[in-house]
Amino acid sequence: MLRYFNVFGPFQDPTSHYSGVLAIFCRRMLAGEPITIYGDGEQSRDFTYIDNVVHGNLLAAAAPAEKVSGRMMNLATGSRSTLNETFEILRELTGYSGQPAFEPARAGDIRESLADIRLAEELLDYAPIVDFREGLRRTVEWYRSGGGVE
Repeated sequence: MLRYFNVFGPFQDPTSHYSGVLAIFCRRMLAGEPITIYGDGEQSRDFTYIDNVVHGNLLAAAAPAEKVSGRMMNLATGSRSTLNETFEILRELTGYSGQPAFEPARAGDIRESLADIRLAEELLDYAPIVDFREGLRRTVEWYRSGGGVE
């Protein structure tokens, strides 16, 4: 069993109600539209670029069944970034000049999320192949090139 953490990247629909914050931020920042952060922005996530998830799936598919069958492994980066840090990186990558609007935290939002990827490292020889900043750069470039526009 593979458990994914906050997957982002090209082809994520920024208009979906189920879309992640990164798709929404990318589209809005490139369009020069306002950004809203709920809470103080210090909530953190283990954002995982899609190539890391694909890589982990391929490793799992090739792993001996007797080694991995029935085991639950997290596919993520094993590091976290706050929404404030993420906003600043995206501002740099997109050239966005605005400031975020802060709204009250939403009920039920998790404050911190960080994956323990040690079992995937041990059983699959998994390691993230794309770090967070590079994943954001690739994602911004995809949206900038017209990705996601119908």
